[in-house]
Amino acid sequence: MYPLNLPSYNVIITEKDGKRYIYDPLRRKKVTLTPEEWVRQHFVNYLITLKSYPPEYIANEVAIYVNGIYKRCDTVVYNNYMEPLLIVEYKSPEIAITEDVFAQISRYNSALKAPYLIVSNGLAHYCCHMDYTNMKCSFRKDIPAYTEIK
Repeated sequence: MYPLNLPSYNVIITEKDGKRYIYDPLRRKKVTLTPEEWVRQHFVNYLITLKSYPPEYIANEVAIYVNGIYKRCDTVVYNNYMEPLLIVEYKSPEIAITEDVFAQISRYNSALKAPYLIVSNGLAHYCCHMDYTNMKCSFRKDIPAYTEIK
């Protein structure tokens, strides 16, 4: 798979019938190994191991209802009241992070109203803070630790 701008970890990859799978500890199952899934698993590991996000407050592939259509958020982080704090949208490493990616995560956030949004292709990571009181969005230089956002 692709080298990423994220810490490596002990990835569990298996193969069955010519298809490769990666173990997702949050969903507690093997999922098809795609470039985007490779990024997701590394980024979630980064959030848990280096940014102290509690795994029990992180969910992958969260169904939401947006403009009359069900969509799936790649990753949502919650607080202890199960209110969304952060949404992450992943792309494959060869996909550039563009305005379209931010438009996509913004549509998802219209349903969740999370204060933090992150987009990552495993090489570049962008985090913004949503200030709903003043209707502003500001980009952060880093990915916040869980203690900064809870």
